[in-house]
Amino acid sequence: MTIRAELRDLGAAADAVGLDHLFLMDHHLQMDFVGPPDDPVLEGYTALGFLAALTTRVRLGLLVTGVTYRHPGILAKQVATLDVVSGGRATLGLGAAWYRAEHEALGVPFPPLADRFDRLAETLQICARMFADRPGPFEGRCFRLADTRCRPLPLQGANLPVLVGGGGEKRTLRLVATHAHACNLIADAGMDEVARKLDVLDGWCAHVGRDPATVRRTVLWTGDPIVRADDLLALMTDLAGVGVDEVTLVSRGDHTTTLETLAEQVLPALTALQPAPRR
Repeated sequence: MTIRAELRDLGAAADAVGLDHLFLMDHHLQMDFVGPPDDPVLEGYTALGFLAALTTRVRLGLLVTGVTYRHPGILAKQVATLDVVSGGRATLGLGAAWYRAEHEALGVPFPPLADRFDRLAETLQICARMFADRPGPFEGRCFRLADTRCRPLPLQGANLPVLVGGGGEKRTLRLVATHAHACNLIADAGMDEVARKLDVLDGWCAHVGRDPATVRRTVLWTGDPIVRADDLLALMTDLAGVGVDEVTLVSRGDHTTTLETLAEQVLPALTALQPAPRR
């Protein structure tokens, strides 16, 4: 099967089975701990534009966009365009970027971690201004824009969901509380750790004067999604019990078959789950 046909079938299956989100990764070369270097890897936003034309319901995004890869003004334009052509189904996922080997291979600057977080903070501010139709200059330490005008505006406007990936307690979760609609933690560390990170997020919400109930709590689980249905349902139940709203599963191999298996064995039972309220 060609890459085009595989992506087409993946979009059709995601729409058909009732997924809330279909995320692609934001990498440009295959990661050395995932597969061989000659594995094909598509540029994320180009691929999402293709999926936008083939789907009608599922939300589309990258989990997550590395802040080093695109200037924030261009990134905001890409996401606004995706929102327009998808009929208002874009989600912006952002992270501080981490894969040094990819940056070095493609000649992309890879500044120190503190600088990447500064860029992330300013990118969140720039995207919020552009999505909310607040044109004018932006003067930051990392970026200077003469005009944050965005035409066309995203159909979702300022409500276009912005998700920040990572569980850093000093900067990442504070950025979520200050600027984002959702967090994205790694679920593999265990339920106690997820619950503790969510408590830290609640603390930052209190610090900045935000109702923690307005932050959507999502996690990424990197295990094999094709496991015994009872085991996966137990995992989902436990995550809902600590307040998680949404779980993203990593599909490997035959993605369409994975989705069809989940649709038959797992998704019907998930409709009854409700995340625990935040204290």
